[in-house]
Amino acid sequence: MISEWFQRVGSSVPRGFSRYFILELLKKKPHTGKEIINYAEEQSNGIWKPSPGLIYPLLGRLLDEGLIDETEDGRYQLTKKGDETAQDVDKVNDIVKKQLDVLFRLSNVGRFVAMDILEKISVMGSILSSNFANMTEDETKRYKEFLELELKKINDEKSKTNGKKIKIE
Repeated sequence: MISEWFQRVGSSVPRGFSRYFILELLKKKPHTGKEIINYAEEQSNGIWKPSPGLIYPLLGRLLDEGLIDETEDGRYQLTKKGDETAQDVDKVNDIVKKQLDVLFRLSNVGRFVAMDILEKISVMGSILSSNFANMTEDETKRYKEFLELELKKINDEKSKTNGKKIKIE
C-alpha cells in the first residue's frame, strides 16, 4: 500500500502524511526512530528520507497523545488507542477511495469534482491530524455532519450529470 502511494505522488509528501506513515508502519511491529527513517527511504526508493528532526518530535507528539508507547529497548509500538486510530484511518481511506473511483469514471466533470474533494480532504486531514485527539464529541459530530453534507453535494452534482448517486456508508 505505502509503496504504491509513492509511485503515484513521486517526491511530494503531503502535510500530515508522516503521522499516518508511522501509525501504518507500527501496526505491523515495533520500530525505532532510525528504523522508521530507513524504511521510509527504502519504500520510496530514496525519494523521501525524513529527517530525525521530523520523526523524533512527531514520535514525541504521538507519545503525548497516547497513540504509541516506547518499549524498554527503545522501539515504538501502537497503544490500543493508536491501533483504533489507525483502523479508523483505514476505514476512511477505503470509503474515500471507493467514492473517488466512481468520480474518476465520470469523465471530466467527475474528475474536477474529485480533485476539489481531494483538496478539501487534504486540508481537513491536516487539521484533524493535529487536533483529532483533542476533539470533543460535539466537534466530532459537527465534522461528521460536514462530511455528509459534502457527499450530498456530490450526489446532487452527479444527479445533474448522469443520475447515479454515491452510496454513503
